[in-house]
Amino acid sequence: MHKLILGLGGSSGAIYARLLLERLAIIKDQYDEIGIVMSKNARINWNLEIEDRSIESFSHKIYATDDFNAPFASGSARFNTMIICPCSMGTLARIANGYSDDLMTRAADVILKERRKLIVVPRETPFSLIHLDNMRKLTEAGGIICPAIPSFYSQPDTIEKLCMTVVDRVLDLAGFQLDSFRWGEKNNK
Repeated sequence: MHKLILGLGGSSGAIYARLLLERLAIIKDQYDEIGIVMSKNARINWNLEIEDRSIESFSHKIYATDDFNAPFASGSARFNTMIICPCSMGTLARIANGYSDDLMTRAADVILKERRKLIVVPRETPFSLIHLDNMRKLTEAGGIICPAIPSFYSQPDTIEKLCMTVVDRVLDLAGFQLDSFRWGEKNNK
């Protein structure tokens, strides 16, 4: 069973976080707990991009960015997976360089030091050499970089279905069991 931290960084792409939370609601038998932390810019972007649903409607505890008493601020709480979706390049840079100045970056630091699973979903483009170098550092430290680059071979016909190709890939990487499109399998959805 997963104990999951979901971080929402300040880049555009709140749709990915919304779809991730909706998908997690369908597979709720696969996790024990989800804790959410979102940056101030993530809150702004959520309100701009997701007009029909508040983050609070998902019924998971949302922790303030300065709440270092949150259970996942320590490795002893045994949260085993952290997904930052979307992840700004500023957040990625702070994590890659060991600068944990808020709860999101502290939680990522804990996940890395405990050798647990950290998946970051950058949603910025193009990448500069600095961005690429930070992604390399984070990968070398044990993190997984899964850019919000959708796939098209499932022939998605809505923006939500297109974005779900990223969300399903992230959840696959996190170790969840999903019913989703698989290359080369018959009867794909």
